[in-house]
Amino acid sequence: MSAPDTALEKNKIPNQEPFYLSFGDPEPVLNQDITSSLGCFFNSYQEYYEPPISFDGLNKMTHANPYHSTSLFFKRNQMVMMLKPNSLLGLADFQRLALDYLTFGNAFALAVRNYLGQIIKLRHIPALNMRKGKQGKYYQLREGLLEPIEFKKGEILHAMNYCTGQSLYGVPEWFSGMHAALLNSEATLFRRRYYLNGAHVGFILYTSDPNITPEYKEALTEQLRQGKGVGNFRSMFVNIPNGKENAVQIIKVGEINQKDEFEKIKNISADDVIVAHRVPPALAGVKPTNTGGFGDIEKINTVYQQNEVFPMTLPFKELNEQLNGPIRIVFREPKINTGI
Repeated sequence: MSAPDTALEKNKIPNQEPFYLSFGDPEPVLNQDITSSLGCFFNSYQEYYEPPISFDGLNKMTHANPYHSTSLFFKRNQMVMMLKPNSLLGLADFQRLALDYLTFGNAFALAVRNYLGQIIKLRHIPALNMRKGKQGKYYQLREGLLEPIEFKKGEILHAMNYCTGQSLYGVPEWFSGMHAALLNSEATLFRRRYYLNGAHVGFILYTSDPNITPEYKEALTEQLRQGKGVGNFRSMFVNIPNGKENAVQIIKVGEINQKDEFEKIKNISADDVIVAHRVPPALAGVKPTNTGGFGDIEKINTVYQQNEVFPMTLPFKELNEQLNGPIRIVFREPKINTGI
């Protein structure tokens, strides 16, 4: 074997076995079955029960999806309209209680008593940091290393949406639509990154000209670095002098305008969120896709108040059983649709 052949043999790249990367099955958002977390565990160090669902997570969900947030605020407003405010419970406190109830499935009110021990005022206590303890006690968590504020039995009135998995905390009715709300949000965030990036899908700039000078390569590389939105979709410059055709390739696995089906994802997930909240599209701010619209909105609103809003006030009416004063929580009766 000649010397050139020997050198060529040494530099020859050995044959390699083909390999591939495999990605696992899609994981749920919470990394587990969402219903498996519906259990309350006693925190022996702090003397209270942990809620079945993270209150902090539910609070962040409020801002994750426009259909979800607008449904919460719309239902809150509907409940407030049905309240007959009095000295026991005013509009401001009930507005906050109603939003807590819809967001967390729980609402907490501080009972203010007179010198006879009668409850004369209900004040809103934010549900985000409230925890239930034993023997009717409640605790309000505080930031840092501060000890929680303890409320003795009878100081806190608790309205909740009953959960079949446990009876200590409520669970919001819309919880089944959580994944749809997050999918809608994540699709929007991905689309934002796509539009903020100037190159959109990115690319590999491949050249094989041996006459390209280092100065030109540096100038070309700098132009790529200055591309809009660097970091979302990266581009690459490769120069292989006298390289063979197709030595470097990029195989597109999908294009956002064809494979991602952004509009379909947004519409389907939005429908799921609205269904989870059971808010008619005509009242949820949804744009009709047909020329006829959604029908008579006044009739839709009347039926909605009768079938949905009034039942949502029942947990607050049940608080009247715990009141020992002369004043009660009162709601306006909805206009019954007899169909005549």
